[in-house]
Amino acid sequence: MQRQNYTEGSPWEPVIGYARAVKIGNIIEISGTTATVNGEVVGKGDVYAQTKCILQKFENVLKQYGASMNDVVRTRIFCTDITQWEAIGKAHGEFFSEIKPTTGMYQISKLISDDLLVEIEATAILSE
Repeated sequence: MQRQNYTEGSPWEPVIGYARAVKIGNIIEISGTTATVNGEVVGKGDVYAQTKCILQKFENVLKQYGASMNDVVRTRIFCTDITQWEAIGKAHGEFFSEIKPTTGMYQISKLISDDLLVEIEATAILSE
């Protein structure tokens, strides 16, 4: 099976050694994604805005593979304050209320920057 890596040109990709997403066969895995655009954090202090930004980034990544949010079967949500679950869930629901992928939401102690409040990973499967 052919492997297709999708990169955003982030300066961290070659240093850490990762791709934003990888497609092998009909499976697309999207790396942990934060609300960072052009090196700047979007929605500082606003977990809802950060979650929306991340999911919009997912839409763009999936389009590169001819996929859409309808192909997402799982998300994993990591947040620094689980008491904000409703705001995170609201944004997630705006994208997935009809699709209903499996998901998990986990509180972690810290992300790579104090300004980042949430990070999400996703798995999509394309019908063959």
